[in-house]
Amino acid sequence: MIASFATSPFWTPFLTSAFAALITTVGIYVIRRFDTWGHKNTTYFACFAAGVLISISFLHLIPTALGMSEHAPIYILGGYLFMHFFSRFVTAHLCDKPHTQHYAIGLVPMVGIGIHSFIDGITYSVTFAVSTYTGFLTALGLILHEFPEGVVMFLMLARGGFSRPKAAFLAFIAAALTTPLGMVLSYPIVSQIDRPTLGILLSVAAGALIYVGATHLLPRTETEPKKYSLIALGTGILVAIAMNFSSH
Repeated sequence: MIASFATSPFWTPFLTSAFAALITTVGIYVIRRFDTWGHKNTTYFACFAAGVLISISFLHLIPTALGMSEHAPIYILGGYLFMHFFSRFVTAHLCDKPHTQHYAIGLVPMVGIGIHSFIDGITYSVTFAVSTYTGFLTALGLILHEFPEGVVMFLMLARGGFSRPKAAFLAFIAAALTTPLGMVLSYPIVSQIDRPTLGILLSVAAGALIYVGATHLLPRTETEPKKYSLIALGTGILVAIAMNFSSH
């Protein structure tokens, strides 16, 4: 009974999502404890993570989804647009009143990153249901962006007027805890669906990951240019390409 419990397909995505939450927590701790180092290197982490996320989406997730569902392109676009319009909606409704503008500095990223992290958890369920390789490949890109996500979340909450302990706590809830929560809540459904539906979910996840990489991470790196940021981005792309070729 213990052996079957340990080898349950639930535990691989769960432990992976829990590890991602741990990396986010480390990011929160580091930026709170070592402000100078965190500010200095966040751009490089973000560039590398963006390179991996965008590359694995186009090179592996999208081709896999196309092989599972003929409607994949529509849902890839849908996943991207959902994330875009949700972000715009939250920003518009929290920033349109003068007395809420200072809250928006911290709360808008908190809601947005919270949704991103929850979808990350769902993505673990979806991709590991497709195959272990797809799950681990996706996990690499997701985990690589967890550290800078924790850093950004803490900084935005601190700039929004929250105390450092409260900013750290809220950052943990929004950016770290939501990932395993999303995985746990989605797993019972994902593990029982058919192949075409799984392809649709994978398409939505790919669209969401492209949004995270291309729209959520890269613009931040462009506003804070660093000398070796292009090298970090290129390294992330090369890592994804190498991992994709290793599967053939």
